[in-house]
Amino acid sequence: MRRRSSRSSTEQAADIDMTPMLDIVFIMLIFFIVTTSFVKESGIEINRPSADGTATRTENANIIVGIKPNGEVWIDKQLVDIRSVRANIARLHAENPLGAVIVAADKESKTKTLIQVMDQIRLAGVMNASIATDTD
Repeated sequence: MRRRSSRSSTEQAADIDMTPMLDIVFIMLIFFIVTTSFVKESGIEINRPSADGTATRTENANIIVGIKPNGEVWIDKQLVDIRSVRANIARLHAENPLGAVIVAADKESKTKTLIQVMDQIRLAGVMNASIATDTD
């Protein structure tokens, strides 16, 4: 024979204990806060072109190359000549070979300058340089 409980089915459903679920949520929140990594900015204010479906790569010690609308090239918060981009990128890449090279060009910058910088980066031995964009 089957035993019947003295409670009805509606009373049993109201006795769900939420404490373990809240514990799990707080543990996950702490885990995500601790494992978050931050992107190092280039130090200059630029307007990035927008793109859809871009892949985001966030690793520590990325090399950020900034291009301003007037053609100035900034590496590691320092103004550099277009001819010295190769040497600077080679030095920084040798210091941290796992770091990515990211080119953050202003929307109003010349394409010629961007191509020259990308060529210098490839001549420095970095074949997987990325171009930063804004996703709108």
